[in-house]
Amino acid sequence: MENKTLLFDLETSPNISYTWFGKHEIDVIEFIEEGYILSFAYKWLNQKKTYSYSLADFKGNKEKLVKKLHELFNEADFIIAHNAKQFDIKWANRAFIKYELKPPSPYKVIDTLTMARSYFKFNSNRLNDLGQFLGVGSKLETGGFDLWKRCMLGDKKAFKKMCQYNRQDVVLLEKVYLKLRPYMHNHPVISTQNSFICPICGSKHLQSRGFIQLSGGVFRKRRYQCQECGKWCSGEQERVKDKSNNLKCI
Repeated sequence: MENKTLLFDLETSPNISYTWFGKHEIDVIEFIEEGYILSFAYKWLNQKKTYSYSLADFKGNKEKLVKKLHELFNEADFIIAHNAKQFDIKWANRAFIKYELKPPSPYKVIDTLTMARSYFKFNSNRLNDLGQFLGVGSKLETGGFDLWKRCMLGDKKAFKKMCQYNRQDVVLLEKVYLKLRPYMHNHPVISTQNSFICPICGSKHLQSRGFIQLSGGVFRKRRYQCQECGKWCSGEQERVKDKSNNLKCI
């Protein structure tokens, strides 16, 4: 059995507020309207289709849009987003609690921004720049903040374009994630099958690459490299004469 892995991306409105001071010296007097979710896009890892929903799909009903996102979180075992921990997940939780939704079922978060910062020295860790550097694509052009303003006014054509932009972000997110994934130490085990397969991508195409010696040579672990995703993994601890095919990430 393979766990369900959700890739998603949010687009939100800005806060609207009164201020006394200039553009770069902001002291908020009062919020007229706090930011809210305009749209989100998602896909399930390794499946072809990408989906999106916006306020236009629910006739401007913010709560219904949030409830749809909550349903997806409840289905997922793993959730992947770029800047997930500091933005997307916190924004989603803020929306859930606003509409008195209970916490979704437990899931593990994989943040591609954290991966990029932890294991590489890219000149930029923005999703668009990573996509271009890795040769897997780029984000769609939006024409700037005017698109967000038009969505906030309920423009259906603007929402259609926003959803296209949103979906492309998720497509790009998956491609960037798959490029970065082999370098991530302690990656959560996505495939829970007990057969001789890669615990990260589920491939059966593993190549044995020697052993990791333990406890003065009495115990060892066989090393393998997946020939599909490139991830290294190892068998369980065994005595030198034993054999084991139960794999763990290294």
